[in-house]
Amino acid sequence: MSEYRKQMKAWIESNRPFSAAEIRAAGIPSQVLVELQRQGIVERISRGVYLSATAESTENLSLQIASLKVPNAVICLLSALRFHNFTTQLPHEIYLAIRSHSWIPHIDSPEVRIFALTEAPFQYGIEEHDVDGVKLKVYSAAKTVADCFKFRNKIGLDVALEALREGHRQKLFSVSELMNAAKICRVTKVITPYLESMFS
Repeated sequence: MSEYRKQMKAWIESNRPFSAAEIRAAGIPSQVLVELQRQGIVERISRGVYLSATAESTENLSLQIASLKVPNAVICLLSALRFHNFTTQLPHEIYLAIRSHSWIPHIDSPEVRIFALTEAPFQYGIEEHDVDGVKLKVYSAAKTVADCFKFRNKIGLDVALEALREGHRQKLFSVSELMNAAKICRVTKVITPYLESMFS
């Protein structure tokens, strides 16, 4: 057991959340995790996700937890806007995209909002970011703006327009990148008039 605890030291000192599945994949019995939790060394912060009791909470903690719990999902819409610094607003839900008809695990925390996408829009524009050792899948800035227009009836047209203006102001994407994403999301005709008005 002490040998397993030595292996756990790296996880405990990493200052990042980790899943029970990761621990099992490393060959460490779940009982070690249960014992460390009982001793107050690690805390269960969500079902199947743990964090060192002495770790400092970070801005991206909720994104990390969601990515560990739904590894096939992609951070999208308002959560992706925040990740790319389009906005200072912090959505109270984590916005995730999944493939249509995918199985969704039960998530008790954090609060998530799921959007099902067909294959081409789901696959397009995925970026991978390593945030303190946790791999986050996030849509590119251009794809995020296109998604905001695609789901404007659910998140608000004002959000989509602000994303378009702010992304252009910060040069987070080129016009061609945006239009390629718009084509995939089938919102070219929707975005074009707003884009033209910005250059008129």
